[in-house]
Amino acid sequence: MNPQDTAPLTGAPTGDGAEEEGFRAVDRLWSAQRGRFTGGLSPAALALAFIDWSVHLANAPGKRMDLAVKGGKAAGRFAAHAFGAALNRAAPPPIEAPPGDNRFAAEEWGRLPYSLWAQGFLLGQQWWRDATAAVPGVTPHHEEVVSFTARQILDMMSPANNPMTNPEVIARTVRSGGMNFVQGFQNWLEDATRMLDGRPPVGAEDFVVGRDVAVTPGKVVWRNDLIELIQYSPTTETVRAEPVLIVPAWIMKYYILDLSPQNSLIRWLVAQGYTVFCISWRNPTAEDRDLGMEDYRKLGVMAALDAVSAIVPGQKIHAAGYCLGGTLLSIAAASMGCRRDERLASLTLLAAQTDFTEPGELALFIDDSQMHFLASMMWARGYLSADQMAGAFQLLRANDLVWSRRIREYLMGERGPMIDLMAWNADATRMPYRMHAEYLQKLYLDNELAAGRFLVEGRPAALQNIRVPIFAVGTERDHVAPWKSVYKIHYLSGAEVTFALTSGGHNAGIVSEPGRPRRRYRIAVKRAGGACRTAEQWAEEASRKDGSWWVEWGDWLAARSSPDPVPAPTAPGADDRGYPVLGEAPGTYVLQR
Repeated sequence: MNPQDTAPLTGAPTGDGAEEEGFRAVDRLWSAQRGRFTGGLSPAALALAFIDWSVHLANAPGKRMDLAVKGGKAAGRFAAHAFGAALNRAAPPPIEAPPGDNRFAAEEWGRLPYSLWAQGFLLGQQWWRDATAAVPGVTPHHEEVVSFTARQILDMMSPANNPMTNPEVIARTVRSGGMNFVQGFQNWLEDATRMLDGRPPVGAEDFVVGRDVAVTPGKVVWRNDLIELIQYSPTTETVRAEPVLIVPAWIMKYYILDLSPQNSLIRWLVAQGYTVFCISWRNPTAEDRDLGMEDYRKLGVMAALDAVSAIVPGQKIHAAGYCLGGTLLSIAAASMGCRRDERLASLTLLAAQTDFTEPGELALFIDDSQMHFLASMMWARGYLSADQMAGAFQLLRANDLVWSRRIREYLMGERGPMIDLMAWNADATRMPYRMHAEYLQKLYLDNELAAGRFLVEGRPAALQNIRVPIFAVGTERDHVAPWKSVYKIHYLSGAEVTFALTSGGHNAGIVSEPGRPRRRYRIAVKRAGGACRTAEQWAEEASRKDGSWWVEWGDWLAARSSPDPVPAPTAPGADDRGYPVLGEAPGTYVLQR
């Protein structure tokens, strides 16, 4: 992407520069207008990927012969299965659904003709997976885009999505006399009306911020144009001397870490005897278009650290960052290490990437063509809208987040119960134009942080300068920050790294309170200066444990805190040092729409 795409339009160019900027503005406006009709996807990026794949496939006779043989074998297996089913001969199906694909798990799919439709679809899906992979000469990124696009098209054509070919829908229709479609239409109409009105989904009104979620008692003790800093009220008579500062991602509302009382990480930390602070980011508007990564570092992380240091003077700070907040915290910690700023006692990274060479399926939406498209849309609006981000995340898990929901709510006529995590997920935020463009360009495309080329105040923020102990958490089913990508902090820092891999996905794996059933994790430690293992070696050797990783993290923090507790603070903030109480938690920024 042209670096000028990310440059804010400040000042008025003169002469030839003004003409060139005018021409670039025309290109941006054109791309932004097209983006409204493509959902933010670049047609050029898709075209380039399919041209690359099709041209190389056309020039790979061996690959085409391989596909022909596989197609013939699949057809033969399908015919044999159909013949045996017609004769009522019990035989295992020729193909099983991939792990996690439960579309055809119901008993009804085992009967004719539905079993044939399901088997035909799965065999065809497998053949297309082979057809879009390992084509000689295709750029790996283009191969991933083609494979992903083919999967989306096939998912739309699944017999499970058609009321005429889905036996579960047909059985429900017979039992209800067709009322499932009436209820399904009412569900669709209500969802469409709420979307047009800008209202949250059905049931979200039962999770009001400050009443049902984000209810851990605390006070806002600092506010600037970008953040509110919340200090939580202690629940123990004594606390650890070192406070904890949490840096959530600004792509989400902070209360993912303070959901309902029973699954609030913040409430749990307070109960363990820690003085806890958390950043609440302001929801940016078009007026904030020129806020960049450096603004988020200085006005966000560094301002919060200054406040915590003033409120709890003389103590080092346990800093924890989640997702994008963890990436920013890593940048801040690396810069602090370079400048011999020793205020950190430890660094915790929750599903946060520092190396973006393998960022997972989210990288399907990030290349130079797509970046120009996104940057143009953000330039026109001043921000990346919440619905664009939500759409991208839903596409990554279309079966779970799109099609299964459509089947259940619109064809079966059922409403799934709203839970706190789903209500939080609908309470999305925006991303400023400049910050998001810099983030995608410098980190995703150029991988400047891992390469030691990310500059902070003119000096590289090298992760090798982080010398405090690190606790990093990856989640097994993370589509946003794949655990093997999160694991790469081992290669980038010589500090002691404790890595935990927990069950669940990007959100549910982190919100994993003690006592929750079927929770498990693996954990191992790399000593400071010790030899690194590959992610695969680590997975084989790490200790496997049942339960919540929160307990392990709490013990880890305790081992790196002063052994002698101190009296719990009698009042939040520090009025005499310029940090008075400004209001009750959860504050005002989290309520912005």
